Amino acid sequence: MAHVRQQIRERLAVELAGLTTTSTRVYQTRLYNIDETLLPCLLIYTQTETSEVQTLSRPYNIYKTLTIIVEGVARAVADIDDTLDTIAAEVETAVGNSTLNNLAKDFYLTSTSIDLSADAQQPTGTVRLTFNATYVTTSNAPETAL
Repeated sequence: MAHVRQQIRERLAVELAGLTTTSTRVYQTRLYNIDETLLPCLLIYTQTETSEVQTLSRPYNIYKTLTIIVEGVARAVADIDDTLDTIAAEVETAVGNSTLNNLAKDFYLTSTSIDLSADAQQPTGTVRLTFNATYVTTSNAPETAL
């Protein structure tokens, strides 16, 4: 079985597959080589995680807060801001009440940033949605959400 962090990332990809703008172009990595034929798409990856012990004896219950990023990437065209806002709205709507199949105790949006880049062959725009997922495991079973 996979670490709960991986299960959360995979479940989020399932919940975001099939949105109107990005369709099934959902990738669980930030290192994906984004070919212009794959745009618009979503990239899902984890960034940081903090942990707190909740119990006094072993095995400990560990309360974890995971920062997970959903990045929407689209071709930079005249209406790129509208496209990025649409992607953000679709993502927020799809997971607005989600607990990621009960893997998370809570899952919520903490910030959004928008950027344009001319680094790729085709200029791109990116909307980066940062979410926190809180979950609990025991110290000796990081593959099982409590």
